[in-house]
Amino acid sequence: MPAWFPSAFELGAPLVEKIIRPIIVYLALVILLRIFGKRELAQLNPFDLVVLLSLSNTVQNAIIGNDNSITGGLVGAVTLLTVNYAVVRFLLRHRRLDELLEGSPTCLIEKGRVQSKALARELLTRADLVTVLHRQGYKKVEDIDHCVLEPGGTFFIEPKEPPIEERQRKEILARLEDLKVQIEALRGERP
Repeated sequence: MPAWFPSAFELGAPLVEKIIRPIIVYLALVILLRIFGKRELAQLNPFDLVVLLSLSNTVQNAIIGNDNSITGGLVGAVTLLTVNYAVVRFLLRHRRLDELLEGSPTCLIEKGRVQSKALARELLTRADLVTVLHRQGYKKVEDIDHCVLEPGGTFFIEPKEPPIEERQRKEILARLEDLKVQIEALRGERP
């Protein structure tokens, strides 16, 4: 075995410290993300992605300290996963606390109208909202009945009902397509 092999697994800090560091960082990040809002979780633009990537790099040393051992990294990872599992399980049983920590959904479009105050509260611009709509296949804000930014950073978009003429036209076309298939099947059955 190479000389470095045993030292790669030697903890560079006490085990208790290796467990406490990730717990503190985890709790701090949960609180900070709650304070700074859903926008960071939604990753609406490259700047939001850069912030999240930089954030992970920034807290790395706070989690592992001066320890670069494999064991130290695994202890940190296991601690983070365990704390997350425990928090999620706890919050499943305590919905009121979960709502308090996660926040509530924010309605950004209601009945086809952009809610400017809600956009401002979530630090979103109209251009950000339009980008989200385009990503979901909608051409304009007026096509949307409701758009809600969920606490986890996802967008729920409900389009307006198409006019009755449009629905009837689509229904007629669908029936014509069914008739076409049936006619082709009948032609194929004849010898």
